[in-house]
Amino acid sequence: MSRPVVSFPHLRATDPGCWREPATAWRVWAATAGRWAAELRAHAARLRTIWRGSAADAAAALLATLIRRLTLFRLGCWAADQALSEFAAALARGRSMPANIPAGVAVTADGTVSGRPAEAVRATAATITAALTIAAEADSAAASRLSEVDFGGPVRPPTVDPPACTATPAQVRRWWEALDPAQRRWLLATRPEGLGPLDGVPAAVRDLANRLALDDLPARLPGLAALRDRLADGAGPRAYLLRIDPAGEGRAVVAVGDPDRAANVLTQVPGMTADLASYGGELARAERIATRAHQLAPEAATSTIMWLGYDAPDFVPEAASRAQATAGAIGLRGFQDGLRATHLGPPAHQTVLGHSYGSLVVGAAAARAGLATDEVVFVGSPGVGVDSAAELHAPPGHVWSSTSRSDVIQWAAVSPRSLAGDLLLSQAVPGGALLAFTRPENDLFFGANPSDPAFGARVFASEPDAGHLGYWEPGSAALDALAAIAVGRGDVIPR
Repeated sequence: MSRPVVSFPHLRATDPGCWREPATAWRVWAATAGRWAAELRAHAARLRTIWRGSAADAAAALLATLIRRLTLFRLGCWAADQALSEFAAALARGRSMPANIPAGVAVTADGTVSGRPAEAVRATAATITAALTIAAEADSAAASRLSEVDFGGPVRPPTVDPPACTATPAQVRRWWEALDPAQRRWLLATRPEGLGPLDGVPAAVRDLANRLALDDLPARLPGLAALRDRLADGAGPRAYLLRIDPAGEGRAVVAVGDPDRAANVLTQVPGMTADLASYGGELARAERIATRAHQLAPEAATSTIMWLGYDAPDFVPEAASRAQATAGAIGLRGFQDGLRATHLGPPAHQTVLGHSYGSLVVGAAAARAGLATDEVVFVGSPGVGVDSAAELHAPPGHVWSSTSRSDVIQWAAVSPRSLAGDLLLSQAVPGGALLAFTRPENDLFFGANPSDPAFGARVFASEPDAGHLGYWEPGSAALDALAAIAVGRGDVIPR
């Protein structure tokens, strides 16, 4: 398919919201079809209780056919929604690029650039060209994806076994690529709970599978209603449900934007007390990074991911152990490998960000070679399991950290050795208690403070009054730094 020619007047006149509206409508139709399918299942269940015989068998077969067709219709709706949502997001980025025209430079309605100085004219013209290229490529991609949407079609069980539980994400991707469309539709329609958690299955496919799997989860599960509302929301960037697990307090992995199609991908790991019921705040913080990243670098798509793929500690005694971080690190490494395996085009610039106890999860994942990331970032950390950035397997100069002066972690996560020293100091000199217990500690429960310059990370600024959760506040220095790191512009941050 040849790339369409997009003009500057066309781009300026386009309202991305006109594309978000039909995308949201596809989501609504998928939800409506889901309610119809649920009613048909209830009818089928009642039939089995009131009659046995040929008529009941025939009615059950007819209902099963209708349910399968509704399920395939829902999958088609969500696939169309994905295509239109990504198109709208790309148009929004393209339209924002020539928004700030330098003084002395004029742009006519048809996109002609004139004025002085010459460098500013050339830069503005190049920006407009880049914006038009983004719009044209997005148009071609959306057209191609929409042409592949199928609201029915044959379904057929795969003739090969699914990947073993020990399969790598790269092996899973090869398995998925070897399946024909009918086999993929069969797996999505009949085994969504098996596809949804698989690292190595494309993000768009996992989103479809996990949205179907939501139907079988109990409505009373804390946080589930809010999650469903966010997945249906047409106001913000499209959310991709990459994992949903109701076990225990629940786990969820939600991406803002399609990570397989983004040039920059940031995975954020939350800390203590994070669970399905509190996922909304965690996702909102990750979304702020994506929003700021698109403001800083609109020429490239950025996807941010709230990765609650581990059992976060609920209480201080649990948080005093490395066990949950060690287990979480295994899952995080597999997830990052999966992002590499399914990404389309050149490899994305990947970042992992750990907050609070989540920084220990990230530290444990980076302490072994092979973590698929370009940047390692810690905020509000109680220690990351090592005492030096040199002990982490990350590119030199690409380990980052920040801790606000008001973050309680510096007092709450003091190492036993430091606590003993503070107790001795408090008793040894007049006023020792004030000196010992009112200054931040660099020797924390899980190792040296990564925000201590001696650790060797690149320390970026955060607001003095940020506390433990203020690193994502709009307009803050910390949010600007996180977004700059995510888009690969860490050079703008002073060393």
